[in-house]
Amino acid sequence: MNTSTLIEKLIEALRCLPGIGPKSARRMVLHLLQNNRQGGRNLSIALSKAMENVDHCSICRIFTENHLCGICSNEKRKKIGQICVVETPSDLYAIEQTGQFEGCYFVLMGCLSPLNGKGPNEIGLDFFKKRLENEEIKEIILATSPTIEGDTTAHYVSEMCQYYPAIKVTRLAYGIPVGSELESVDSTTLSHSIIRRHIMKK
Repeated sequence: MNTSTLIEKLIEALRCLPGIGPKSARRMVLHLLQNNRQGGRNLSIALSKAMENVDHCSICRIFTENHLCGICSNEKRKKIGQICVVETPSDLYAIEQTGQFEGCYFVLMGCLSPLNGKGPNEIGLDFFKKRLENEEIKEIILATSPTIEGDTTAHYVSEMCQYYPAIKVTRLAYGIPVGSELESVDSTTLSHSIIRRHIMKK
């Protein structure tokens, strides 16, 4: 079937997005062309501006078009003295949506993985060390994922913090989802729950 070269190029371009296969990309393109051309134009403009102007915050490394993101420029949040270390921007947004954390962040943009060429400097831990040295930090909260790489990264960051006795290091608790039955919980999650159990009564 011979189709427009422009359409095929657009379909192929959309496939760079995670979870978007050829059929999904084609549906999106045909929808924009048939039902929402103005939406397509707006998408094109917004995408172009973002690709040209969005970079990393100079402190936490989240994406922003400014030198500092809105969180790092918030004096109230800085005074709390907490830094939550996350792997990705998505993790940061997930924590923000809970409304339970009012401190600052550091985004690793990945985790330690020597086999994939990701050492400490590749995930920004050289910048993180400068924050440890120059900021008044009371607590580092490690919010890396409960995977081998996440655990390794959390351990490495914890070891870095040992040189700063005034800084408390904690890690997010991982356990059984609310409303679930024990028999349906995987063994890894269950073991984490047992190891990181909390005291209800002394």
